[in-house]
Amino acid sequence: MSTPQDWVEQDWDPDSWTDRTWPIAVCLHGFDRVTRDGTAFHDAPVEVWDDVFAQIAAAGFSLAELADSHVRPADLERYRRDELFAVAAAHGVGIPSVHLQRRSVIQPGHEEENLAYAHRTIDAAAEWGMQVFSTGLHQPFSEAQQRALWFWTAPGPKDPEDPDVWDAAVRRLRELGEHAASVGLPMALELYEDTYLGTADSAVRLVEEIGLDTVGLNADVANLVRLHRPVEDWRELFAKTMPHTNYLHVKNYTRDEAGDGSWATSAPSTMETGLINYRQVLRDAVADGFRGIVMTEQYGGDSLGVCAINQQYIRSVLATTSIGTKHGGAVR
Repeated sequence: MSTPQDWVEQDWDPDSWTDRTWPIAVCLHGFDRVTRDGTAFHDAPVEVWDDVFAQIAAAGFSLAELADSHVRPADLERYRRDELFAVAAAHGVGIPSVHLQRRSVIQPGHEEENLAYAHRTIDAAAEWGMQVFSTGLHQPFSEAQQRALWFWTAPGPKDPEDPDVWDAAVRRLRELGEHAASVGLPMALELYEDTYLGTADSAVRLVEEIGLDTVGLNADVANLVRLHRPVEDWRELFAKTMPHTNYLHVKNYTRDEAGDGSWATSAPSTMETGLINYRQVLRDAVADGFRGIVMTEQYGGDSLGVCAINQQYIRSVLATTSIGTKHGGAVR
């Protein structure tokens, strides 16, 4: 079946990936969700979309993740979808994944609504020719998070310690995973604080209880490292979650904390300069068989510019792994 993205010149055979061809995407965090005249990005004219994809291509990216904070594939009319892909194609940019965020299937009062929305998003992702459906259990920002400079420094919603709610999460996510698998999509669940995906052990338990080979983790460990409170060691987080990871958001933060755990602080950084040693993470991941799309993220400042720097860093690290030599990659 043909899809709107059949023009994308991306090799999706992991066995042939090299440091030069490994699929690395960029987020849309660097672009406003509302235009200067007050129009939502989802409803923006083609000229706005064209400018965004032109900037993405100029920064060296040929892939971009579509988060529903900017465009909701399930709610986009067909002619608008065709316009979106036309401007993306004009700049050589593919859209390999959709990330559905803050629409938890256990959000109180919105469980069925969010579940139905996720199902519609899966169908749209398949029809659009995407490779991954990514989601999680995080909920809309609290008022405190909306007011904070960095939303992760303020308290937000928390998943309850309730076996019935846990079972509901497993059941509904399994339902989504089965749907995604039926249309050829793996599903990735993003690590996120104060949810059932908020610790390594809980996240692994969740995917194991879902029990589908096509449902894995999006091991965005930096979501936890940035918290201004005691957190798990990033090495342990990756060690436990990467064997279950099928899609990977990457970003980094500097972090400082008191030895007694009384305070902690963080700030966004490049991948190379933050607390997490991504050289170790990426080399270990490749050696252990990880073959998934890597999606670069950044909060604050020139998000796109930092992501571009991070893409160069990722490829330089991949060049020192087995894929950098086995398939004629860029080891120099």
